[in-house]
Amino acid sequence: MPLPFLTADRAFDASAEDIALPFDDHDSWRRPYRPGPWRVGAAASLLLLASFVLLAGMVIAFAGALPGAAVCLGLAAVVIVCALRLLRVGAWVSQHGVRRVGFLTTTTVPWDRVTAIRTVQQPVKWLGFPRTVQGQALIVVRQGGEAIPPLLTDNNADFLTRAEAFDRAADTVEAWGDEYRRV
Repeated sequence: MPLPFLTADRAFDASAEDIALPFDDHDSWRRPYRPGPWRVGAAASLLLLASFVLLAGMVIAFAGALPGAAVCLGLAAVVIVCALRLLRVGAWVSQHGVRRVGFLTTTTVPWDRVTAIRTVQQPVKWLGFPRTVQGQALIVVRQGGEAIPPLLTDNNADFLTRAEAFDRAADTVEAWGDEYRRV
């Protein structure tokens, strides 16, 4: 007995791993790849930590120490916001430009200011830590020759041990750039 809700967005025999998402609305900002397992795992761990902090806050509130419960509630809110922001980190594209979302900063470059988008071999950070390894990076060069930090690297939390997914995402971002830089 086939279950139609299991096949709503893909063929029944197709695997769900690394299938690119459809882009119907080019006006809204889209991530051209799925978040990687390292990023999702880190966010899930932070949300688990937040649930324990909320539970501790509830116990403290029932014990009668309301200022301590408020501190726990505030700490849990900060951890939840950090987990959600961690999930937003990455490269985003639309017909307006390309956006590099970092944990604390966001840089947007309109397509008419982009000179080149290319994949280069260079030292890249491993999972965002200070340690660098040799790898691939997708860089955007703005007019005037200035470059922003790499949009994607093959050793970040989205593409570590997923070289095919990195190649597909880099090709997708380059295709968006080729399409909208000409307009």
